[in-house]
Amino acid sequence: MRSKLKKLLETGTMELCLPTTNQQINLFLDYLEILKKWNEAYNLTAIRNPEDMVAMHLLDSLSIAPFIKGKNILDVGTGAGLPGIPLAILYPERRFTLLDSNGKKIRFLFQAKNQLGLENVNEIQGRAEKHQTEARFNAITSRAFSDLSDMIEKTKHLLEKGGRFYAMKGQLPDQELSMLPKHYKVVASHRLVVPGVNNKRHLVEIELP
Repeated sequence: MRSKLKKLLETGTMELCLPTTNQQINLFLDYLEILKKWNEAYNLTAIRNPEDMVAMHLLDSLSIAPFIKGKNILDVGTGAGLPGIPLAILYPERRFTLLDSNGKKIRFLFQAKNQLGLENVNEIQGRAEKHQTEARFNAITSRAFSDLSDMIEKTKHLLEKGGRFYAMKGQLPDQELSMLPKHYKVVASHRLVVPGVNNKRHLVEIELP
């Protein structure tokens, strides 16, 4: 099974034009194995099939990689570490903070980080609107927030001036975009083509003035 998943992952990253090493491919697969094991007891994700996990977790997370700028990145509402852990494996020179209010998910992230040897990852349990940090982040990613205005309102104190929010969405959320405060600049919206995923996927970039 692992060899089949490895082939899917190698083909998928090639289609995304993301250069990866064999070590990184193996780390991605190790992460999926840990996630699958914990999922049996803790129900971290509704996706159970390993092939679907490659497409809908790994490749979906990695599809935003070419657009992310900054060295110090916060993944808010990270859940099982998506997109944070795949991005941290891809970019070992960048720092990723994974924030979630769910204790069992944070325990999973601690275990996964240590087993994978990801020294550029830090997991924190807490609510975004209450979290404080001395150094603000260059970028904030999210795959889980349901509303753009809600995401910005709860995390704007954590982002440096000129930093960007990167919100992963299904359909392009035109109504949510129209409801954003006027001083926030929508820099771009990208249609994501994710190998193995037929559903519509978009990434919205919003700049903090």
